[in-house]
Amino acid sequence: MTEAKTALIAGAGGLTGTFCLQMLLQHPAYNAVIALVRKPLPLQHPKLQQIRVDFDNLQTVPAADDVFCCLGTTIKKAGSQENFRKVDYGYVVGVARAALASGAKRFLLVSSMGAGAKSGIFYSRVKGETEDAVMQLPYEAVHIFRPSLLLGNRQEHRLGESLAMAAFKVVGFVMVGPLAKYRGILASDVAKAMVAVAQQNTTGNHIYLSDEIQQIASSVAD
Repeated sequence: MTEAKTALIAGAGGLTGTFCLQMLLQHPAYNAVIALVRKPLPLQHPKLQQIRVDFDNLQTVPAADDVFCCLGTTIKKAGSQENFRKVDYGYVVGVARAALASGAKRFLLVSSMGAGAKSGIFYSRVKGETEDAVMQLPYEAVHIFRPSLLLGNRQEHRLGESLAMAAFKVVGFVMVGPLAKYRGILASDVAKAMVAVAQQNTTGNHIYLSDEIQQIASSVAD
């Protein structure tokens, strides 16, 4: 019988994080789920422990086996490139380092399509630098998920995403083969793939593009 695990999640209040938290609470592999939050989530569950933290001064986190990081913002919401980098690089790497120090074995991160430390696009460059920093940490396994446009109902309205989602609904069916990685993907499917991959005994660093994420999610029974 496999020993029950503890999951740690950061960013549980976001679009992908909300689904990820729900799936972790339902998954039999976990007997405890710890959510790092800035303010309490309107959710109670026997497995769930919410811990309020200041991500600007994160020193330690509770011990866990698997870490799910769904932290992220936009430059518009952050207000500046500096604040965006503070969240998407600083907070993510801070969680990764603190969790590793507490004994975590696996780190699973939601990144973005096009991420690359040498990208000429600021957003993609920060995402790539974050990936590189996390993959340099001595985890047993680091899993990076690079979804295309995330589909789902956000709490905040993003006009650009709404327009892109409408376009994907029109042309998505023709995006096959090499174009499949550009198709929009449900945030719930990204979360499903993250939880599924965490149950594998793979080691090392792994990057999953959007079409690969979709394949993993589609192979998981509901």
